[in-house]
Amino acid sequence: MKKLSRDMLYPLEQYARMRNEFRVRVMEHKTHRRVPVGPHATLYFEDLFTMHYQVQEMLRAERIFEEEGILEEIEAYNPLVPDGANWKATFMIQYDDEGERRTALARMIGIEDRVWVKVDGHEHVWAVADEDLERENEQKTSSVHFLRFELTPAMAAAAKAGAAIGVGIEHPAYCHQVDPVPDDVRVSLVQDID
Repeated sequence: MKKLSRDMLYPLEQYARMRNEFRVRVMEHKTHRRVPVGPHATLYFEDLFTMHYQVQEMLRAERIFEEEGILEEIEAYNPLVPDGANWKATFMIQYDDEGERRTALARMIGIEDRVWVKVDGHEHVWAVADEDLERENEQKTSSVHFLRFELTPAMAAAAKAGAAIGVGIEHPAYCHQVDPVPDDVRVSLVQDID
């Protein structure tokens, strides 16, 4: 699969002119890659387009225009682009009330390792979480995790052939699933597979 490269990025001035239109396209694209799992967790499946937007926004926000800084942002975000044999997602745990969130995150230690995807007819694929850095401690887990779901060739072939895809979380403090995901999400995810 293609990764983000320097020549794909827009200069800051050009991006400023096209930002609103680009953002509309990205937000529409993301609606087909978002899976709420229960009332407080969401998987945002990432791809080249979502990471392109993320890098453009970082460059804009930080006013990065020098080559070294641009390449550092590409290097930081490229690991979230699927490589053709996996799905990658940002996993967010969301509670509006700060006290409730703090209590829930304390009960959810290890939840990032209990997230799965499943291609119909195959075993669950458990997430490989937070390869970039540790995102929990002895008191609580983070509200944001980065996940990778590695598919076998048979799973990839089945998904491409139209098999249903499910996602879920099996943790003592939070157990929910969406099986199957909506068809628009399935169609979008299949595009990540070589």
